[in-house]
Amino acid sequence: MKTDIILSGVGGQGILSIATVIGEAALEAGLYMKQSEVHGMSQRGGDVQSNLRISSEPVASDLIPLGVADIIISLEPMEALRHLSYLKKDGWIVTNSRPFENIPDYPAMEKILAEYKRLPNKVIIDVEQIAKDLSAARASNVVLLGAASPYLGISFDKLENGIRNIFRRKGEEVVETNLKALRAGKERATSF
Repeated sequence: MKTDIILSGVGGQGILSIATVIGEAALEAGLYMKQSEVHGMSQRGGDVQSNLRISSEPVASDLIPLGVADIIISLEPMEALRHLSYLKKDGWIVTNSRPFENIPDYPAMEKILAEYKRLPNKVIIDVEQIAKDLSAARASNVVLLGAASPYLGISFDKLENGIRNIFRRKGEEVVETNLKALRAGKERATSF
């Protein structure tokens, strides 16, 4: 088993929280893991990207080579496209459909969606609306994780335990809210 994951988004969206939950789930599953992170200036909407490599065998490097990533998980649709050269031919992109327009010449969504139409394996959902419908607006990142869960190679119950372990210190209500968000994301992604 080997899964190379690129997580991307804009500072403050919760990309590193997703990486932490996946890492926790992988360790509970007895898998090896390496992670690297690039932090943008979150207060200015800068790029945040993380490489996460999970395997049943020891992992030599934390950096994912071009054309090798199994999945790109992105909270910002244009940020996912920036990392497209890392995705293998039959890899998956799971992304939020709602842009975070942090630059003055942000491309029209029609152009971005046209790029996505050319890709064979994609899940594009409005994670912010799903989270809002759950009365859990701050859990849109976990909705996205739920949507990506079928493609990670980690059992869903391990991801649920990762949520419990990571958010436990914030209280049971926060844990339950995030579990609902995770399940809603998975349900939405598998309903296509």
